Amino acid sequence: MPAVNWLEIISKYNFPDPGKSWWQVINSLIPYLGLWVLMYYSLGVSYWLTLLLSVFAVGFLVRIFIIFHDCGHQSFFKSPWLNSLVGIPLGLLVFTPYHRWHRDHKKHHDTVGNLDKRGIGDVKTLTVEEYNQKSKWGRFAYRFYRNPLFLIAIAPLLLFLIQHRLPKTYMNPSQHIYLQLSNLAIVGAILLLGFTIGFKAFIMIQLPIIYLASVIGVWLFYVQHQFEDVVWERGKDWDHNRLSVEGSSFFKLPKVMQWFTGNIGFHHIHHLSPRIPNYKLPICHYENPVFSQLKPITLRSSIRSATLRLWDEQNRRLISFSQWKQLGNL
Repeated sequence: MPAVNWLEIISKYNFPDPGKSWWQVINSLIPYLGLWVLMYYSLGVSYWLTLLLSVFAVGFLVRIFIIFHDCGHQSFFKSPWLNSLVGIPLGLLVFTPYHRWHRDHKKHHDTVGNLDKRGIGDVKTLTVEEYNQKSKWGRFAYRFYRNPLFLIAIAPLLLFLIQHRLPKTYMNPSQHIYLQLSNLAIVGAILLLGFTIGFKAFIMIQLPIIYLASVIGVWLFYVQHQFEDVVWERGKDWDHNRLSVEGSSFFKLPKVMQWFTGNIGFHHIHHLSPRIPNYKLPICHYENPVFSQLKPITLRSSIRSATLRLWDEQNRRLISFSQWKQLGNL
C-alpha cells in the first residue's frame, strides 16, 4: 500500500454523533429486552418458538456488545463518564467486565500484527519454527486449542461465563474491585431473575442466547486477524498504521448481518482509529479510494480461515497443518 496521510483521512470521522449513538442504544437494547420477555412467555407455548426467538435476540446482543466495545474506546460519546455510564451496564448484559476487558483490548490494538508482542487479547498463534520446537504434548495442546470444534464451538462459552470472571496478575486493587463488582452485579441479576421467573426458565432463555452470541463474537474476532492475506511483522518492521490496515480484515457481510454486527467487519478502519464510532466505519471506507484496493473476505472465504493455524515467516503467510507438512515437517 502506498504512503498515505492516515491522520488526514481519519480526522473527519474521529468523533461521535450523539443522536446516532443514542438511537443505536435504543434500537438495540429495547428490542433485545422485548425479545427476552417474549421468550419467557413463549415457554408456555413451545420451546422451539423460544429458540426461534433467541436467534433474533442473539443478533441484538451482538450489536449491544459492539456498543459496549465502542464505549470502552471512548468513541461512542464525547464524554468519558457517559461512555462508562452506558458501557458498564451493557457489559453486564454481555457477561463482560468493562474495565478488565477493555484493558486487554487496548493492548490488542497497540500490538496488532506485531509478532514480537502476541498473547494479550488475541488468538494464540505460533510460527512454524515455534511449533517445530514444541514437544509432542505441546503440539497436541496447540492443535486441540486451534481446532474449530474447541476454539469456535466450546471456548466462547468458557470465555464469557468463566474466564471473564477471573482476576489477572497485572490487576491493581481498584481493578480487582471493579471486576468483583461486575461479578456481583451479574450474580445478583441472575438470582433476581431466577427467583422471579424460575431458574429453569432463566437458563432455558439465557443459555442459548449467550452461547450463540459468544460463538458469533469469537468467530468475528477470529476472522478479523486470521485470514489468508493477513500481514504480520517483527517489531523492527512493525508500523501501527500499516499493520492496522494490512493486519486486520475487511469482512464484507450482507447488509442485515452488517447491521447486527455494528459494522465491525470494517475492522481495518477500526484498528486504524478506534475513536471512530461504528456507524462511521463504512463511510470512512467508501469515501476514501485508498481502501478500494483492499481485498475483502466474505462469508465463504472466511470459512477457509478456520483451516489456518501457523504463521510461516519464510513465506509470510498463515498456513494450515497440511501445508506445514508439505514444507517437509513431521
